[in-house]
Amino acid sequence: MTDEQIANLLSGVASGEVNCEAALQRLKRLQVEDLGYAQVDHVRPLIQGFGEVVFGQSKTEAQVVGICTSLEEASGSFLATRVEDSTRHALKARFPRAEANDMARTVYLAPDPPLEPSGRGSILVVSAGTSDMPVAEEAVVVGRAFNNHVDRLYDVGVAGIHRLLRKKELLRAASVVIVVAGMDGALASVVGGLVKVPVIAVPTSVGYGAAFDGVSALLAMLNSCASGVSVVNIDNGFGAAAAAARINQQP
Repeated sequence: MTDEQIANLLSGVASGEVNCEAALQRLKRLQVEDLGYAQVDHVRPLIQGFGEVVFGQSKTEAQVVGICTSLEEASGSFLATRVEDSTRHALKARFPRAEANDMARTVYLAPDPPLEPSGRGSILVVSAGTSDMPVAEEAVVVGRAFNNHVDRLYDVGVAGIHRLLRKKELLRAASVVIVVAGMDGALASVVGGLVKVPVIAVPTSVGYGAAFDGVSALLAMLNSCASGVSVVNIDNGFGAAAAAARINQQP
């Protein structure tokens, strides 16, 4: 439960809309729940501001569904990333209201009613090429799940730099920019030289042999000459969005 959800629960008790026993049962979920194969952290929203996110890779379908069910029962929502096709279908069957993004390999169950986006402004996710979109879409889903307004700007890589320059106003309107690029990774430096807000670079594993599955882009981004460019791990759209959300949510 988030601070806002606890405040709403206490308001409901004060107004008589929620009885004390029901409120007590919900508050009892504010602990670490032992499922045997996972320790589900229901306290994390109070500590970090965002709930635990389920990393689906290498987990069985039953494990992912079980963890997501525990999170939904405690908070009314969950976010799962790197979820295989069969597990996405199982989650959709279990939670029909959940939003599955096949490209991003995510499943997100939003709170009901949904929360309004908060933060100082918007997060802009920029991708160099269409091939980078799976990682970019992961960042979009996570940014929105963490209660931010998120915009997209896709396929504006340095091979046709005029495509990016046509959108300078969108770039400069953002509070944080996430740049997703493979191959030479040059887009992060270009964007870093055009904006005054934090830029978070995400190297992707897209590229021919000498790209070394994203290592080339990673090294190029780490060596960026543009000020204020930070870099996360290869294909880590989640990590970039989590960092961007923390920046955007600062008062």
